Amino acid sequence: MKNWKLVSGILSIVLCVFVLFQSCAAGTYNALEANGEVSGSAGFLVAVFMLAGGIVSIATRKSTGKGGNIALIVMFALAALIGFTNAGSYSDLYVWSVWCLICAVLAVVSVILNKKQAN
Repeated sequence: MKNWKLVSGILSIVLCVFVLFQSCAAGTYNALEANGEVSGSAGFLVAVFMLAGGIVSIATRKSTGKGGNIALIVMFALAALIGFTNAGSYSDLYVWSVWCLICAVLAVVSVILNKKQAN
């Protein structure tokens, strides 16, 4: 799971930049159209959680405790929830939310595998 944490951390940090730019564009579009959607702001929050999750993933890749994985579960699950519920016209947010959901599920798998290895 160390390799997964390193790769997903790096990818999350890199993808965060794309999500930030896209959410700025989506927020501008929402403001100009005055359509009442919050997909740009939701994209910004998803990007922040992806950045934080990527940093935590890289920082805790060699740890044997559950704390880092639980933090990853919370951050990536919140990002996925925010993204899925507020995507609106910003349809790429669904893609980023799926990535966050995959990372959250793999963090759960990591917690389970660490528990089995400890026994």
